[in-house]
Amino acid sequence: MTISVGDTLPAGTLMKVGANGPEPVSLESLSKGKKIVLFGLPGAFTSTCSSAHLPSFMRTAAAFKEKGVEEIICLSVNDPFVMDAWDKDTKASEAGVSLLADPNGDVTVAMGLAFNVPEIGFNNRSQRYSALIEDGVVKVLNLEESPGACEISAGETLLNAM
Repeated sequence: MTISVGDTLPAGTLMKVGANGPEPVSLESLSKGKKIVLFGLPGAFTSTCSSAHLPSFMRTAAAFKEKGVEEIICLSVNDPFVMDAWDKDTKASEAGVSLLADPNGDVTVAMGLAFNVPEIGFNNRSQRYSALIEDGVVKVLNLEESPGACEISAGETLLNAM
């Protein structure tokens, strides 16, 4: 069942690379008592993710902050080292976007937002979406119908919905 507006985010752990290597990050700690933007995409370094989706949130980060968003989080079913390399390549964190890994897709599956294309190695990959989360509750959810599209889930679209 796909998560929807009014639902609470599931419990789960994401990963990031810290000073001493991979570190767990509780999804609850990221969202409890906060207004955040969470957007998911199929994969770091993939075409639409790199050319459209991530850049749309990098461009709009300051405008989200002006609307009270405390953190913008990009979630992808990749390992934390890949997400760290993608961050260094794109300078996403410098623009105000945190790149976090859902290594096994557990959070993505729990939200009902996984898809599979085993022929190309995509297992439990995240559908393309963006969401406004307040105190762990989904307030806005923009879900793309095609993983190659980035219109409904773009940063500008979510910003305009706020």
